[in-house]
Amino acid sequence: MKIHEFQARQLLSNVGITVPSGKMVTTVEEAHVAARSLFASGSKLAVVKAQVHAGGRGKAGFVKVVKSIDEALAAAKFMLGNRMKSPQTPPEGLEVNRLLIADAVDIAHEFYVAVLVDRANRTNTLIASAEGGVEIEKVAETRPEAIIRIPLDPVAGLQPFQARKVALALGFKGKAIAQAISVFTKLSALQRTTDASLVEVNPLVLTPATDVHPDGQVMAIDAKFDFDDNALFRHPDIAAMHDPTEENAAEMRAQEFGLSYVALDGNIGCLVNGAGLAMSTMDIIKLHGGEPANFLDVGGSATEEAVTEAFRIILSDDRVKGVLVNIFGGIMQCDRIARAIVGAAQTIGFRVPLVVRLEGTNVNEARRILDEARVNIPTMQSATDLTDAASKIVAAVAAEPCHTS
Repeated sequence: MKIHEFQARQLLSNVGITVPSGKMVTTVEEAHVAARSLFASGSKLAVVKAQVHAGGRGKAGFVKVVKSIDEALAAAKFMLGNRMKSPQTPPEGLEVNRLLIADAVDIAHEFYVAVLVDRANRTNTLIASAEGGVEIEKVAETRPEAIIRIPLDPVAGLQPFQARKVALALGFKGKAIAQAISVFTKLSALQRTTDASLVEVNPLVLTPATDVHPDGQVMAIDAKFDFDDNALFRHPDIAAMHDPTEENAAEMRAQEFGLSYVALDGNIGCLVNGAGLAMSTMDIIKLHGGEPANFLDVGGSATEEAVTEAFRIILSDDRVKGVLVNIFGGIMQCDRIARAIVGAAQTIGFRVPLVVRLEGTNVNEARRILDEARVNIPTMQSATDLTDAASKIVAAVAAEPCHTS
């Protein structure tokens, strides 16, 4: 699960990491009030930031530094009235429903720091770089030596000597070293206590020297959290931060029925039982020249209602020009899938090619059900094995790419 920046800032503030003051708003009127409050309190600059679960906001024009209430109002009207498009959004962009109006900060230097689950090394790992404020993936690709990686002890977490080593390597000096050590230590603890798979601050900034902070102040300007969905039952406060408007609507519907569904960019819908078999099905579709439109695992105990809903979700995607059903019945009984196919044909209708491959528990009964229903499902073909199924659906889609009626 992901959360918005304003929520991430609150989590950081809760553990004592300094963040700029700000307020989340959902309307232009609220933005006006928030901006007026900031400038009335003495702020010379403010920043208006779209709150969406995607990067590239600045380049897309959805992060604006403003010098007045009027500029803040204009930025709010633009962001709430337009869809944000960036390399990390769908082609149609994302609707912006929330904004963060916050103090702008003078920046002397930008850093990157994150604590994440490092599956390759089977540890949590602290990653840091003196090149913050940019896409860390590009830094890692072009200048890997600029990335510091510190594997963390699974019990003790980040140790003070490790945090100090990172702070010095990044170039912090004087009293800023202790501030950086505090930030790194608190981030590590926060990642562990919240069951986050990723805690990222980019940029972590050092402000110019002042009388109060002669070596500058270390502040978190932007933050990103990814949480392990399987651990949310332990964190009802974090689960309450979930914003369903930022999720794929079909994926949310699938969750309600206990289905594992991920939308992809292809045109061949897949309905499979078992994650491994679903991955293999997508692979063999690509091997035969097709493109899968989704990952969909109905699991081993899905009801006919859930399987019917799976078909409804697949066919609701206008890009789907064909459907491949690949079931190896163990716990999942093939006749249940067959009845769901017949039910879906009656309630939804199959207007695109449908290829069905069934093997396993109750397969003979399933084939009987489909044979009897074949006259009512003219687009359906049976397949003898997975290779046969993949070749048939790819051929059928290629032959009738626009067959929607």
